[in-house]
Amino acid sequence: MSTSTPTTAVIGLGAMGLPMATRLATGLPVRGFDIAPARLELAAQAGVQTTTSAAEAVAGAQVVLVAVRNAAQLDALLFGSTSDDGAAVPGIAEHLEAGSAVVLTSTVGTEGIAELAARLADLDVDLVDAPLSGGPARAGAGDLLVVVGATPRARETAAPVLDLLASTLTVVGDAPGDGQALKTVNQLLCGVHIAAAAEALALADALGLDRERTLEALSAGAAGSFMLGNRGPRMLQAHDEGGAEVLSRLDIFVKDLGIVGDAARRAHLPTPVAAAAEQLFLLGEAHGLAEADDSAVIRVVSPQRRS
Repeated sequence: MSTSTPTTAVIGLGAMGLPMATRLATGLPVRGFDIAPARLELAAQAGVQTTTSAAEAVAGAQVVLVAVRNAAQLDALLFGSTSDDGAAVPGIAEHLEAGSAVVLTSTVGTEGIAELAARLADLDVDLVDAPLSGGPARAGAGDLLVVVGATPRARETAAPVLDLLASTLTVVGDAPGDGQALKTVNQLLCGVHIAAAAEALALADALGLDRERTLEALSAGAAGSFMLGNRGPRMLQAHDEGGAEVLSRLDIFVKDLGIVGDAARRAHLPTPVAAAAEQLFLLGEAHGLAEADDSAVIRVVSPQRRS
């Protein structure tokens, strides 16, 4: 089944799915599907062959890249669901090609991944657990960071797709779920770092410091971090009319830090700092900031700019 130019389906053409599909279309035959007509139109304009259904997109595809929001959406996409009126909505699993690979790019947590992989294996379909980070711009440039948990056969099948998307690819294990586990640890640090950066810049403002100079000084020293350098400038725009450009929604960290908390509880491991960061993002969501850039979490501790 392995080929250097596998026909690839991308299911979910949202903020990350669309730039990934566009990137893949530069080197592979790509079919894309999304339930939102506007996203399908954007994909078609970007050179992606669009389809009228997910089943049509995956038919005959050697690799199926999935970009969904959470585990519930993933399960419904693969194995079907029930509509609000009680009608059965079939999943795509029955349409997947034997020997193909499903590449899961979303952060959904480790819970249930092994069982899902086993159900796909019964159909002779591999699951490549490949959560990623980097944002839409880096997705379109093939500059993503990807961690992979998958069997050697699955990795070989998906290699042409992953190679086009990733500038840094780390294989963390041979089992689906290994990628989700590492991404869970990653998101603990990312969420805590964003929350800490928000508190630090809010405190600087409260103390009457120039926030731009403070950010520059902190970024150059031992207190610097990727998230401070990346989110800090957007935090300085968070109180402006319209706020910062939305590059990563705040409610993503509500979801991801929830995954962190669930994983820690299953492991009977205390994570008090992550729990505090989660509460900060939950407060942001409660204050109507769910769809704002995650840098807007600074407005939870500092509702108004003081200086």
